[in-house]
Amino acid sequence: MRRVKGDPKNLGFATRAIHAGQSPDPRTGAVAVPIYQTSTYVQKGLGEPAEFEYARVQNPTRTALEENIAALEGGVSGHALASGMAAISCLMTLLKTGDHAVVSRNVYGGTYRYFTRMLEPLGLSFSWVDTTDLAAVEAAITPRTRIVFLETPTNPVMDICDIAAIAGIAHRRGAWVAVDNTFLSPYLQRPLELGADFVVHSTTKFLNGHSDSIGGVLVSAHREQGDWFAFVQKAEGAILSPFDSFLILRGIKTLPVRMDRHESNAKRVVDFLVRHPKVRKVLYPGLPEHPGHEIQKRQASGFGGMISIEMGSYANAKAMLDRMRVMSFAESLGGVESLISHPASMTHASVPAEQRAALGLTDGMVRLSVGIENAEDLLADLDQALAAV
Repeated sequence: MRRVKGDPKNLGFATRAIHAGQSPDPRTGAVAVPIYQTSTYVQKGLGEPAEFEYARVQNPTRTALEENIAALEGGVSGHALASGMAAISCLMTLLKTGDHAVVSRNVYGGTYRYFTRMLEPLGLSFSWVDTTDLAAVEAAITPRTRIVFLETPTNPVMDICDIAAIAGIAHRRGAWVAVDNTFLSPYLQRPLELGADFVVHSTTKFLNGHSDSIGGVLVSAHREQGDWFAFVQKAEGAILSPFDSFLILRGIKTLPVRMDRHESNAKRVVDFLVRHPKVRKVLYPGLPEHPGHEIQKRQASGFGGMISIEMGSYANAKAMLDRMRVMSFAESLGGVESLISHPASMTHASVPAEQRAALGLTDGMVRLSVGIENAEDLLADLDQALAAV
């Protein structure tokens, strides 16, 4: 990590978000890390290796982002890739034919699609488990299990997994633990501090925060596996561009203030929705009645800006979604603008209908990514849209 004044580990999160990996440019003194938009670098001479040789392997803008996210998650190395799915793909190169993984039964639909449609035909096997149930996790681990892959909160049914307890179980059985931390960001939850081995993010979401970049990061708690991930970046080439690296660095600088606003707005929205007669159920870990509420309080510093609601039917969901005016009906999440979506037909369309039903992911479910607009405008928008149901 590039140094800032004092030991970065002793600095507050917001200070690290702004400074870690981002020393002033040595040539000009620029405060913002420049966009090094180059494919290659001039070498000093034959037999004189340089820090930067070819941009697929190293780029100063990408390196700054990787050092920054490693510092925020508390890992030994960070690896910036072309998308969140590219980050998960890089992680799964740790497994080989015949290996087994235990996976949260409710994960992002793209993760499910990648594991079942691409990795299973290559000889990997997966057990889809209710990872809120520690006994179920323990029972699913076999001698061939290499990794336990968690989302918490899960997308979109908002299950909460006990990261520390699962890490203890997995490590006793010789398996790693990886956590998709996209929903909360390292500002609210740091899985490596709880015993996880790896963290992945879609930087497209809260880390970037402005809906103008696609990217992913993978953070390792272990040097050996971190070195392997760097090799995979070099060998496969699914790296993040300098411009996207710059955008994400810019977004991370305001991550703490944005996440505070996302959460405060989400709490206002939840208070409104739980009282609304046309909303059948609200799924949000910040509600005391949520089954994972106490675990979330223990392992994270907040509840985030993601909410799912049950409208009772596809027709009710459509009537509401068609009337939204401030909240944008769109895929993705984590931007400054509020986004609202229909998981069954959008983010989780690749999950078979019978499996969605078993998860409680119904055709009447609607997912809200609460932005940082004026809360009163969001409440008014929801009120007028629900009036159509």
